[in-house]
Amino acid sequence: MRYKYRLLSLFLILICCEFSDENLQGPTEDKKNKNENESPKKMEFVASIEERDGATAIRIEQAPDLTNEREQKKELSGDDIENQISEAVDLFMLDRAKAIQKIVQHIGMVNNLQESAVFNEPEELPPVPEKASEIKDLTEDELEAKKIFDSATGILNKTKPDREKAYQLLMDASNKGNADAKAMVAWAKLFGNPLKQDIYIAKEMFTELADIGNPDGHTGLGFLYATGLAVNVSQAKALIHYTFGAIGGNSWAQMALGYRYWAGIAVTPSCEMALDYYRQVADKVSQGVSFGGGAAIQRIRLYDELENGYTSGILDNDLIEYYQLLAEKGDVQAQVGLGQLHYQGGRGVDLDYQKALHYFTDAANAGSALAMAYLGKIYLDGSDEIPANNDTAFKYFKKSSDLNNPVGLSGLGLMYLYGKGVEKDYAKAHQYFLQAAEQGWVDGQLQLGNMYFNGLGVKKDHKAANKYFSLASQSGHVLAYYNLGQMHAQGTGLLRSCATAVELFKNVAERGKWGEILMQAHTDYRNGRYDESFVQYALLSELGYEVAQSNAAFLLDRNEIPMLSTPEALVRALLYWGRAAAQGYSAAQVKLGDYYYYGLGTATDYETAAVHYRLASDQQHNAQATFNLGYMHEQGLGMVKDMHLAKRYYDRAAELSPDAKVPVALALIKLNVLFSFESLQEFLLQSPLHHLLGIHETVGSDWDLYLITTLITILAGIVYFRRPQAIA
Repeated sequence: MRYKYRLLSLFLILICCEFSDENLQGPTEDKKNKNENESPKKMEFVASIEERDGATAIRIEQAPDLTNEREQKKELSGDDIENQISEAVDLFMLDRAKAIQKIVQHIGMVNNLQESAVFNEPEELPPVPEKASEIKDLTEDELEAKKIFDSATGILNKTKPDREKAYQLLMDASNKGNADAKAMVAWAKLFGNPLKQDIYIAKEMFTELADIGNPDGHTGLGFLYATGLAVNVSQAKALIHYTFGAIGGNSWAQMALGYRYWAGIAVTPSCEMALDYYRQVADKVSQGVSFGGGAAIQRIRLYDELENGYTSGILDNDLIEYYQLLAEKGDVQAQVGLGQLHYQGGRGVDLDYQKALHYFTDAANAGSALAMAYLGKIYLDGSDEIPANNDTAFKYFKKSSDLNNPVGLSGLGLMYLYGKGVEKDYAKAHQYFLQAAEQGWVDGQLQLGNMYFNGLGVKKDHKAANKYFSLASQSGHVLAYYNLGQMHAQGTGLLRSCATAVELFKNVAERGKWGEILMQAHTDYRNGRYDESFVQYALLSELGYEVAQSNAAFLLDRNEIPMLSTPEALVRALLYWGRAAAQGYSAAQVKLGDYYYYGLGTATDYETAAVHYRLASDQQHNAQATFNLGYMHEQGLGMVKDMHLAKRYYDRAAELSPDAKVPVALALIKLNVLFSFESLQEFLLQSPLHHLLGIHETVGSDWDLYLITTLITILAGIVYFRRPQAIA
């Protein structure tokens, strides 16, 4: 036990050393001496992209604090402000004092130290999360609570869970003192699903859990402090709670820390630290992947949905009923399609293996090789509705492979590779996987990579393994990302790349079961439950989901969050747009430019707006950003006034998007008028009519609006008088 405390003490010191006054208070070391008396800004926004250690990294500039607006409205004295700013620093100093004191005691230097200095008793640290081996024997009440909790989780793990019944049981278990049940109830209260949302009750429950060292309690408090919900924003406290949650093995806390170290949010960027946290989560996600691949997760961007119409891939009821009608009439393609929808879930269709079995059976009886292969997958995996049956799975895979279907070939390969109902035969497995991979089937490519990587029936060949894993990753297979991440992290068969490994492990971590929250948040949004939707997107934003960051920003941008005022919402939106832009979402980069151009959530800054527009235009070829650059060159806003460059950007915008052709045509007409007007000015300067140059000052700076109105009026008159005349 003594060694555990020593290791914990060293770990806390390392955490403390990660943070300097610069990280907690904002200014960089160079600016610190110049601005000692200036108020710090804690949150970060993306400014530009720069190269670090040979990999593209994110350079961050600071942005306004997100402290709760209600607290900001109170008048604070200078001493109060100073106390609030130093609060986070005090916490870390207390941690450091505690850790140093323990180490000194272990070395046997306490007596000497007491002679030279007196230590004040520091405040208590948050309890360390309990390990499984340290859990005490349960009382009868605790055993009863655990049985109720196990019953509830059993219901939730079913293919079609009764969530209301499960959460009633969880509430009973929570009231009887079960910490795991209380954690699940707290998250349900926070999200408002399936329980009624109450963030303050959730905060109280998280606090109680954190007091006993529960990882979920620390993670929940970390989220609340990071986002300023029910508490004032404190990135230092958020980091402390996330750290203790990660120590306890909470996957969300590990993802949050991985993302923070990757993006440099409130910490010094560290690829190795990000790699360590993301790898822990990726290990757990990879172990939970079934042969079938699991349920599909739709990543829907609300902004794109608004711009392009409701085309997010969600099938409406009329279309599903149409497919059902075709399937009942014997349409094999409709039967296979509906079977796949119910087998994988997503697109607005619930996971339902019984319905999938029904449609696949009808299609298989009609001779569909693909339906036979999917029947094999259903019986190979098994579920709570359909027991696994290796013999039946082999029968369907064999029928499908005889018809040269790649899914069936890959299924047979899996059975021979793992000895499922047959004796292991690596040679046959390799043969079937190769035939499937040659037809481009992702599972065949993945398993070939596994065989070459581990030397199963073939000679170890890391280059061949990398080739097949890369092919499988192009189809989005989560295990292909995981295996490539391991190879890049360890430098196996290729040059080690921490940055590439982090990106791959991050992708794997985001494929965890918690990705279902994305779909629930979208459903809540479509049902008008905006507060509930925002909190869920905000949590996933903390975990590094770019889609969640852009969606949270979208809700804030449209002022659709009742619990937040408009000024506070705009500041938060600026934060989320910045984080989404840093991960390559071009629309978010344009939105950042708009916020600085119009002064939304920040001061108007044309030069910074131009920087973001240029990033979106040059790196992501965004037509809107390119058009905006043309306009800024035309008007000389934050950029040199240059009509030729303006025309160049307008022309490029038209090339990038067909939708930009009409606005570009109007802008070019206006630009030609400006050219003509400037030429006329030069002519008048050299003529006796130079007094006409005062027209611009008389009309004002909005003369172009008057001109456009006049032209539209003339056009309307022409259309009116050229209309067909009625014959008397």
